[in-house]
Amino acid sequence: MAKVTFFSGQQLPLEMHKVRIIQKLNLLPIEERQRAIAGAGYNTFLLQNTDVFLDMLTDSGVNAMSDQQQAAMLIADDAYAGSATYTRLYDKLVELFGMTYFLPAHQGRAAEHILSKSLVKPGTYVPMNYHFTTSKAHVTEMGGEVLELITEAGLEVTSDDPFKGNFDVAALKALIDDKGAEAIAYVRIEAGTNLIGGQPLSLANFRETTQLCRDHGILTVLDASLLADNLHFNKTREAQCADMSIPEITRAIADCFDIIYFSARKLGFGRGGGICIRDEAHYKQMRALVPMFEGFLTYGGMSVREMEAITVGLDETMDEDMINQGPLFIEHMVNELDARGIPVITPAGGLGAHIDAMRFLPHVPQQQYPAGALAAALYLASGVRGMERGTLSEQRDPDGTEPMANMELVRLALPRRVFTLSQVNYAIDRIDWLYQNRDLVGGLRFVEEPEILRFFYGRLEPIGDWVEKLTEAFRRDLGDSL
Repeated sequence: MAKVTFFSGQQLPLEMHKVRIIQKLNLLPIEERQRAIAGAGYNTFLLQNTDVFLDMLTDSGVNAMSDQQQAAMLIADDAYAGSATYTRLYDKLVELFGMTYFLPAHQGRAAEHILSKSLVKPGTYVPMNYHFTTSKAHVTEMGGEVLELITEAGLEVTSDDPFKGNFDVAALKALIDDKGAEAIAYVRIEAGTNLIGGQPLSLANFRETTQLCRDHGILTVLDASLLADNLHFNKTREAQCADMSIPEITRAIADCFDIIYFSARKLGFGRGGGICIRDEAHYKQMRALVPMFEGFLTYGGMSVREMEAITVGLDETMDEDMINQGPLFIEHMVNELDARGIPVITPAGGLGAHIDAMRFLPHVPQQQYPAGALAAALYLASGVRGMERGTLSEQRDPDGTEPMANMELVRLALPRRVFTLSQVNYAIDRIDWLYQNRDLVGGLRFVEEPEILRFFYGRLEPIGDWVEKLTEAFRRDLGDSL
C-alpha cells in the first residue's frame, strides 16, 4: 500500500495488490435489515453473515490470503506427528522471533488458556497495558487479578500521542514495590491495544518495561496478535526505527520478551496460533497441555494447510507494502470521519476505525449500552456490521454490580486486503447520515444475559421505539437507496 498524491492534490491510499478472486456481497433493504437485527437480539455477533453487506466486526480469521499462501496450502504435509509443515512454520518463527521453543494452538485464546493454566495461581496479579476480553477471562478463571497499567494518554479519546498503548512503567514499579515481584504471575503486553482503538507501543517502551521486569525476575509475555500494525507505527512514528527494516524491528521487540503468543487469525493472515518460548523450563511446563487440550505437538489443533499459509503470511508480514494497507485505510476512514465532526479515536490506530459512542450518543447513559446501540443502529442504516467495545464487552462483578467501561467504542475493523476504498467511503457516508440523525437512537437492555463473555451471545432489546423512528427517517432521506 502506498499513499499517493493525485493531480487534484488529494492524498489517498493506493492498493499495491490486485484482486483475483471475488465473493459476491448482498445489501439488504432497510426493512429486511430491521428484521435481521431484531432476530439477532440487537447483538451484531448474532447476525447471519448473509444479512451483512460489509463485515467490519473483526479482523480475526477474515483477512484475505495471497496467491502465495493459497499455493503453499497445496504442499502441506498431512502427518499427525513429525509433519514437515510444522518444521517450516517452526523455522520461520525462530527466524523472526529468535526463540527456541514453539507450541502450536488452534488460536490465540487457546494460547491464553495454556499460559494462564500454567502460570497463574490464585491471588497473583497479571499487569497489562490493557486487557483483552479472553485474556482477562482466562486469568480470572484461574484466580488471578488483571491490573491495567496503561499510560494516561491511552484513555484520552482525542490525542496526538503516537503511542497511546504504552505501558505505565512508573505504575508497574510502584506495584512491584507494593506487592513484591513474587506476587506477579507475569506481565502481559498487548501490541497494539485492541479495546482502546488499536493503539501501538513504542520500541522504547517495550524495552523500558521489560528491563524493569528483568531486573526483578518477572516473566514477560507479548500478545503479538496485532503486531503487524504495531510494526508499521514503529517504522513510521518512532525516530529510532525509521532506518530499521521491519524484520529488524520485529527482532528488537521479540528480544525484550520471555514468551510471545499470537493469534494467526490476525498475525499471518491464516487461522491458528501458538506460543513461542525462550526458556526450556517454561516450555516443558506448558508442553503437556497441548496434547491434552489442542492436539499433538506438531499441529496443535491447526490444519496443516493453514500452517503452510501462516508460514507464508508471516513472511508477508515483513513486507512494509503489505502491513501498511490496513493502517492507511484506517487512517483514511478516521480522517474523513473526523473532518465531518464525527467523534472517533485519534490518532488513527491499527485494527480498525473506532467511533466514540459516548460523544456520538451523549443522551444514552452507559447503563443502556450506547456502543451496543450504536453498532445496531449502524447496521440498520448501512448493512455494515461493527463490534461493540464498551460496557457490554465487560462482565458483572461477583456481587452482580456492573462496572462501566473506560470507553464506549464501536469498532469498524478493516481486515487486511479485503475492502476497496469505495466500500470504505460508503461506510463513511452512512455513518455521517447516522450522526445527523443521532438523536433518534436510544439505548438497549438485556433480555438474555450470559454470565461470561456476554457480548458474544447475549440478547438485547431496544428501549422505546427508536428503531422504528430511525427506519422511518432513513426512508425519508434515502428512499429506495437500500
